[in-house]
Amino acid sequence: MSGRKETVLDLAKFVDKGVQVKLTGGRQVTGTLKGYDQLLNLVLDEAIEFLRDPDDPLKTTDQTRRLGLIVCRGTAVMLVSPTEGTDEIANPFIQPDGA
Repeated sequence: MSGRKETVLDLAKFVDKGVQVKLTGGRQVTGTLKGYDQLLNLVLDEAIEFLRDPDDPLKTTDQTRRLGLIVCRGTAVMLVSPTEGTDEIANPFIQPDGA
């Protein structure tokens, strides 16, 4: 093994592409990844935050607000995924009524 540290997550393939980022505390933003570092600090351009439901802070709504150019601190990043090539599916673990 070499003395060089390698990150498990290779974000180079997402630079200048759309990404969705989920942060601790339930915040969720999308934007164009412009840069990152080994601590997972992310620079997003044209960032949009999905606002949370006031009744249930764990759910996001369709309401958004434009943030522009932002830095997401690496300690707050929980998930990074591309916006292209992903689809939402039904939850397979929800039990049907009467089961």
